Amino acid sequence: MLEELRITSLGVIEEAVLELGPGLNVITGETGAGKTMVVSALGLLLGARGEAGLVRAGARTARVEGEVRLDGSAPAAPARVEELGGDVEDGRVLLARQVSAEGRSRAFVGGAAVPVTALGGLADPLVAVHGQSDQHRLLQGSTQRDSLDAFAGVQAMTLRERCSTLFAELSRTEAELADVVAHQRERAREADLLRFGLAEVEAVGPTSGEDVALAAEEARLGFADTLRTAAEQAREALTSEDGAPDALAATATARKLLDGVRGHDEEAAGLADRLAELSYLLSDVAADVAGYAAGLDVDPARLAMVSERRAALTGLTRKYGESVADVLAWAQSAEDRLLRLDHTDDHIEGLRTKVEELRERLTESGRALSAERNRAAGELAEFVTAELGSLSMPQARLDVVVTMRSEPAAHGFDDISFQLRANRGDTPRPLGKGASGGELSRVMLAVEVALAATNPVPTFVFDEVDAGVGGKAAVEVGRRLALLARHAQVIVVTHLPQVAAFADRHHVVVKSSDGSVTRSGLVRLDDSARVKELSRMLAGMEDSQSAIEHARELLQTAQQRASRRAPGQARPGAGATRSRSTR
Repeated sequence: MLEELRITSLGVIEEAVLELGPGLNVITGETGAGKTMVVSALGLLLGARGEAGLVRAGARTARVEGEVRLDGSAPAAPARVEELGGDVEDGRVLLARQVSAEGRSRAFVGGAAVPVTALGGLADPLVAVHGQSDQHRLLQGSTQRDSLDAFAGVQAMTLRERCSTLFAELSRTEAELADVVAHQRERAREADLLRFGLAEVEAVGPTSGEDVALAAEEARLGFADTLRTAAEQAREALTSEDGAPDALAATATARKLLDGVRGHDEEAAGLADRLAELSYLLSDVAADVAGYAAGLDVDPARLAMVSERRAALTGLTRKYGESVADVLAWAQSAEDRLLRLDHTDDHIEGLRTKVEELRERLTESGRALSAERNRAAGELAEFVTAELGSLSMPQARLDVVVTMRSEPAAHGFDDISFQLRANRGDTPRPLGKGASGGELSRVMLAVEVALAATNPVPTFVFDEVDAGVGGKAAVEVGRRLALLARHAQVIVVTHLPQVAAFADRHHVVVKSSDGSVTRSGLVRLDDSARVKELSRMLAGMEDSQSAIEHARELLQTAQQRASRRAPGQARPGAGATRSRSTR
């Protein structure tokens, strides 16, 4: 339940705090006073798009905060809040939305910044907002289908989800089948190219790392003479065979000189020892250099073979990869792809079999869903018709027509049409063809009451859904809202005194002299103030004695009627009872 709504710099509202409670909460005020901004604020908390135009002129940001008490009607909400990083304190969570004058938007849940979509996902099961635009959505077949499925209960929604999943898989499989069939020739050409490439690779037979090893060997073979000359000269410099000065002889002479004075100084002895180690190392290096020079072989035949092999490998890397490793990886993937291409006929047959299986499963689920819809359609029609009777449409009847299609869709096989017969003897017609604004308002309210019986929402918000309604019908709309408020919190923005008279809490929006709505401009009315506000709504005059008497009479009548059960309430319909049990 929404306990408090705080609005700052939103539209004409400079600052306002709306304290709400259980039952029927009514908001009234003169035209342009900012009533609709309250609904806009609730929309922002539900994840509606935040536009820069909502920010009050001269303000940097608009901010809306809503304190929501979580109860058993939304058992998953506390865990979801914690999952988003927010805090739940004393069973309450603070939702917030901020919109900058540049159009940037931020959302918060329990003090944690979250994506706007996350805010909407959390608030959606907690608050249902209905405005005049929802009346037009009710004209759409998709909305009517959603309403019927929600009324039908969990079984119908489960079947619908299954149909949606099967339809998506069927669509993907059919698309793949069409693609495979349409590109058979291209696949055959691709297979030939892969076979040619694999034959080239197989003919060369490369091994992993072979290109690197051959490159090193070719460099060594191509410079064998130069390498051997350098090695022999290095050996001669280390240890000469013809008596020329060399490194070993010079080192031996230095060691002999220091050994001669070893007994006179420990440091000289240490240097002599180091020269001894150097002599051994020079001897080892000289032997290794000699061995390296002797091992260098100038073999033109081997050089030619290596060069030829490298040229063959280069031919492969030009086509199939940067290195031999890449070529081998391409060959593996080509083999896998060729295996699939060679089994195209089998693949096509498998896809066709899968399509048939999916169609059978979809048809089975679709028929089960159609059966659920047909059972629920009569129950919903009976329920809404009874509600319309309580809303001053005693001769009206709503028919819920389920028409089965030949081809499936994501929602199953059915097209749903709500058809209204406003008077006895009239021909039922789709809602969009003949229903007046007032009739459409009452049909929507009746449908909402029907859905509330099977899918309760903690808070309902109605934004002037009584548009086009007046007189006795307006009184009955108010009574129906009051009865709905017995089971949920209901917030109504209205311009009709007949509806406002049923309020458990009545708030009025009043502009200040400069045209803004401040904190004190959104107040809860006591009994005497309610009489004045109702008289203003009735006659446009707060001090008219006759209007005041009329307002008092209206309040008294509303209290009496709210205490009585509505005709439609006595018969919620078998569908409502059955749906609740299935949930």
